[in-house]
Amino acid sequence: MFPMFQSLLARLALELEARGLPYMVIGGQAVLVHGEPRLTRDIDITLGVTTDHIETVLDAVNALGLKLLVESPQDFVRDTWVLPCEETHTGIRVDILFSFSQYEQQAIKRTVQILMGTTAVCFTSAEDLIVQKIIAGRARDLEDARLVVLKNPLLDHEYAVRCLTELEPETGLPLLTRYALLLPPMD
Repeated sequence: MFPMFQSLLARLALELEARGLPYMVIGGQAVLVHGEPRLTRDIDITLGVTTDHIETVLDAVNALGLKLLVESPQDFVRDTWVLPCEETHTGIRVDILFSFSQYEQQAIKRTVQILMGTTAVCFTSAEDLIVQKIIAGRARDLEDARLVVLKNPLLDHEYAVRCLTELEPETGLPLLTRYALLLPPMD
């Protein structure tokens, strides 16, 4: 992970924690922690709060000196549950996702703290990263999930299957089939 990402992740963690906003780093940055090194140009963070907390999040964004990438952040967040930002001097995009689903609340409680300098940053667990990538379902996401499975032989497969079983009806996606295709063949 590049130092500029580590620095920004640490700053984000401190600002979010100072405001009592539960969070987890997801996406490509989490793949770097649990899977294989790959190029990623952004930071994706899921908050454990609904869009009702937009003003608190905007305060954190302002304190961090991030540039908002939308004209009307309140309207955009209300419609999409995403607040796109950018750190201007590095050009790193930061997407802040709002959520309060039961699954994401559970995932936030299961985060893994990784030190970035002297700051502990909350990353999604390997199992939850796999669940998130399987739901996203793009070829890149499924490959990321496969590599996380291969790199983490002590995964809690029962937890992942339980989550996917619960989420499959609400998403209408073949989550368990996608998961089965990621697993190494049995000898």
